[in-house]
Amino acid sequence: MNRGTRTIYILDTYSLIYQVFHAIPTMTGPAGQPTNAVFGIFRDLLNLVRKTKPDYLAAAFEGGEPTKRLEILPEYKANRAAMPDDLRPQIEVIKRVVHAFRIPVLESEGAEADDVIATLARKAEAEGIDVVICTADKDARQLLSDRVRILNLRKNEFLDVDGLQRDWGIRPDQVVDLLALTGDSVDNVPGVPGIGIKTAATLLQAHETLDGILENLDKVTGAKRKQSLADHAETVQRGRRLIELDDRVPITIDWSALELGGGDARELKDLCIECGFHGFLKEIEDHYKPPKAAWDYSTYEKVDSPEALASLADRLRGLDRFAFDTETTSTDPLRAELVGLSFAWEEGRAAYVPVRGPVWCKTLPAEDVISVLGPILADPRIEKIGQNAKYDMLVLTRSGVDVAGPITDTMVLSYLLESGERNHGLNQLAERMLDHTMIPISDLIGKGKKQLRMDEVEVDRVVEYAAEDADVCRRIALLLEAEIEREGLTELYAELERPLIRILADMERAGIRIDVDRMNTLSREFGTRIDEIEGEIHRIAGRPFNIGSAQQLRKVLFEEIGLKPTKKTPGGEPSTDQEVLEELAALHELPRAIIEHRRLSKLKSTYLDALPALVHPDGRIHASFNQVVAATGRLSSSDPNLQNIPVRTEEGRQIRQAFLPGRDDWSLLTADYSQIELRILAHYSADPALVEAFSQGRDVHSVVASRIFGVAESAVTSEQRRVAKTVNFGVIYGLSAFGLAARLGITQSEAATFIDAYFEEYSGVDRFITTTLESALATGRVETILGRRRPIQGIKNTTGRSRNLAERTAVNTVIQGSAADLIKKAMIDVVAAIRDERLEARMLLQIHDELVFEAPTSEIPRLAPIVRRAMTEALELDVPLEVDLGFGANWLDVVEIA
Repeated sequence: MNRGTRTIYILDTYSLIYQVFHAIPTMTGPAGQPTNAVFGIFRDLLNLVRKTKPDYLAAAFEGGEPTKRLEILPEYKANRAAMPDDLRPQIEVIKRVVHAFRIPVLESEGAEADDVIATLARKAEAEGIDVVICTADKDARQLLSDRVRILNLRKNEFLDVDGLQRDWGIRPDQVVDLLALTGDSVDNVPGVPGIGIKTAATLLQAHETLDGILENLDKVTGAKRKQSLADHAETVQRGRRLIELDDRVPITIDWSALELGGGDARELKDLCIECGFHGFLKEIEDHYKPPKAAWDYSTYEKVDSPEALASLADRLRGLDRFAFDTETTSTDPLRAELVGLSFAWEEGRAAYVPVRGPVWCKTLPAEDVISVLGPILADPRIEKIGQNAKYDMLVLTRSGVDVAGPITDTMVLSYLLESGERNHGLNQLAERMLDHTMIPISDLIGKGKKQLRMDEVEVDRVVEYAAEDADVCRRIALLLEAEIEREGLTELYAELERPLIRILADMERAGIRIDVDRMNTLSREFGTRIDEIEGEIHRIAGRPFNIGSAQQLRKVLFEEIGLKPTKKTPGGEPSTDQEVLEELAALHELPRAIIEHRRLSKLKSTYLDALPALVHPDGRIHASFNQVVAATGRLSSSDPNLQNIPVRTEEGRQIRQAFLPGRDDWSLLTADYSQIELRILAHYSADPALVEAFSQGRDVHSVVASRIFGVAESAVTSEQRRVAKTVNFGVIYGLSAFGLAARLGITQSEAATFIDAYFEEYSGVDRFITTTLESALATGRVETILGRRRPIQGIKNTTGRSRNLAERTAVNTVIQGSAADLIKKAMIDVVAAIRDERLEARMLLQIHDELVFEAPTSEIPRLAPIVRRAMTEALELDVPLEVDLGFGANWLDVVEIA
């Protein structure tokens, strides 16, 4: 390469697309659309334009059918697999990404992208321009020269003429001949059987060219190789014509148009929001956007005197609504100390009241602030606007303030509008809706080991940050409310999501008591069992090795024992993930033991060792219940995540034994919906057989088994019921014959037979799926039973059995989202009923379809029917709702309540 000269980067676009699609695990955007390839291309282009800054940049695309090569070989590329279903809808989005970066696209009718690249590369050389071809295609190696290099973006590795010599031992002018000899199975280019790259390179080193080899067959060593070359001489000559790139494609090159320019920041940000790539927003902002107009902080007030506090209280007391926010010492609301309060009442008008700060800063006593502002926050007539208001409510509760009145939570409103969106933070909302970048908290508290608490930051610096939070929150609320109204979601928020905010806050504040001694005992028992399994693994392997090392495990499984790898990692190594081990477990005892070791180790580390460390001084863990995470509308939990405690294994169930009521004379009450998703499926599908089974209280899995196996219900075996159960739940998630076969350990043809038999017997389910997909295709969204909406993109097939990611997401969202609506409504109704009956009982946990309560044992006979009635009557379905109730001294040992 010549330093100081101009450089052009040429993108082999489809090569890059396929690379990132296969390298990056499945990703979904807010509308349930696949986005992994879009993400990879976006990241590559952003890195390219920001860090490399080439003088020229172009993206080469295919120009239709490769007519010239098809004339040479009609079977050219005939073996190429069809584009994966989850990649197809990403292509148009990628083209929009390329356009948003303002990268010129070059293509020519009937020409392949490789030929366009060859033509552009040779023209650039002629102009004295250095060339970098971004591709993983080995055909491009024939273009290498003193001015042309190849860049593997995945590995950030360049290949030049010297690198080709080191790798293949040949010159660029010999690449076509080498590839003609080896052939290309991907493009269906035949080569010479038995000749690989190493042999082909040796032949070319000896005879220079393919013609030289064929003219000197008598000098080729090995009778079999010599005969093979003679037999395939015509084939290999044709292959050379297929592989040789055409550098004379009729394209017009306008060098000024290829100059690297500025991308369109608005288009790029819109694409990021559409796809959920929020991590790129700041990079786009920094690289493309001109400086924004300064935000006016001059109207923000610091309230640090009794007179200013009284004036603020008078102003707030006369309002119908205001935005509020808290500054604290911790992200854990039940451990955080209040540092200050901020309020906003009109655009640009906000105030900050400091109650803690450095000793040299003026603050107000917290008790004085609470005594003045607490009654206003507790006034039920005044609406409060907040961002993640649950956090602020919990913080203020610790200060003796019960925030009352209607709550408008911008985070929840944003979630209702874009449930598939992964980030509803205030900073992101400000970027998206106000085109405003908020003051980063790191500007105040720093990062890493020297990070400060907020009460250690100069109060004057906190004023702008805190008041901006409240001001921005109020501005965004107005925009979101208008959109909620337009989308017809006002009632869903007011009747379901808003009351749930307070309920979840109460649940988090209550927490649940943990038997730490029992956890520690179980941890020791699990540790002993894990050690025993480790010894058994080493015995089977014939030597000790690090079980946690994928590299060492790979060597034992595939090299020493000789098992066949079934999948590779993105880096090309044989995979040792759970799916692979489960497949290998049917063949050998070692992977079975590894699975057991991993399962027990995860239970021990995730729960038995971790949960005791999370216990508060009150002896309870206080998990956070997240209202805006799951795209289906379901609640999730974190710190800790209690949703994933396994209940299907004995070891998993033992963990539940350590969850206790708060007092010894109290009990836990558990209430679990029975087969709720299948009941919702029966309701939506109106399938007579499913509806009848649930209406008559029969075991739906046995009913389905009897129909698909053609046996009497009483004759259904446990294995047949297991198959039916897997199919029952599988149809909701779009389980394919391949997936069913893997789960049941049967052949794909057997699995396909079961699935076909199911849909034949339950045609109403088939109609429901088809109708749901047709509606999603027509409207671009799906809806749950209470009107929760999720945008869906990428619907291709509304009939048939094969489903892409978007289609699976559409059906799953309707079923799971409706189940989420149901249990949220049940939670609201149960809490209201407990309050009306003036019981001491309180709801502690929501885990999937199960609610957990604690109550005086003497209250259980009154509490149980209240809970059952509220849950079974929460929504009216075409099939009855059933709830399994139990009570006991811990979460495991419960006695069923009839």
